[in-house]
Amino acid sequence: MSPDPIGYVYAQVADQIEAEIRSGRLPHGARLPNERDLGAQYGVAPGTARRAVRELRDRGLVVTLPNKGTFVTVEGPDE
Repeated sequence: MSPDPIGYVYAQVADQIEAEIRSGRLPHGARLPNERDLGAQYGVAPGTARRAVRELRDRGLVVTLPNKGTFVTVEGPDE
């Protein structure tokens, strides 16, 4: 995580995931890790990861399907 003290941690996590989506590292249709794994990956609590995923949904980058997971819905630069 960025050491920048201004701003919300969930927004920083969402920004990092968005950058991965936009760069193509997370392609269209890719499934995001569950909240616990996402939190461990970014060094944040599962609740913070949950809020970051909600932010990504609000930005229109992912969709969450109950009992299935959260998936990238936008195309990367190569697609």
